[in-house]
Amino acid sequence: MKFLQKKKRVKLLAILGGVFIGVMNGLLGAGGGMLAVPMLKKLGADQTKAHATAVAVIFPLSIVSAAAYWWLGRYRLPNAVEYLLPGAVGALAGALLLAKIPQTWLRKIFAVLLIWAGIRMLSS
Repeated sequence: MKFLQKKKRVKLLAILGGVFIGVMNGLLGAGGGMLAVPMLKKLGADQTKAHATAVAVIFPLSIVSAAAYWWLGRYRLPNAVEYLLPGAVGALAGALLLAKIPQTWLRKIFAVLLIWAGIRMLSS
């Protein structure tokens, strides 16, 4: 990729990363956020903006994935409804807290959650 100008490399990384994150989101159920944050940081976003932007990216991807799963009959909407209101409250709380948490702590919290998720997946 050395032959590409930096701007073109960034755009190519964003496009390829977006496709990969979309695939992972569809496979893992919003797991693409774990990939979006490091990619956004690699593209120059600070920790807080990377997390906020990842949510903005994952939201529409999750809607598309959920619609596809629903269309394929993988879940019934009433089964998901009971999680929507508590999830929305938690999302609002998280969004409000994001601006108050120092980037160093945010990075550490994210790393711990990645490690925890990895251990859970390996042990199940």
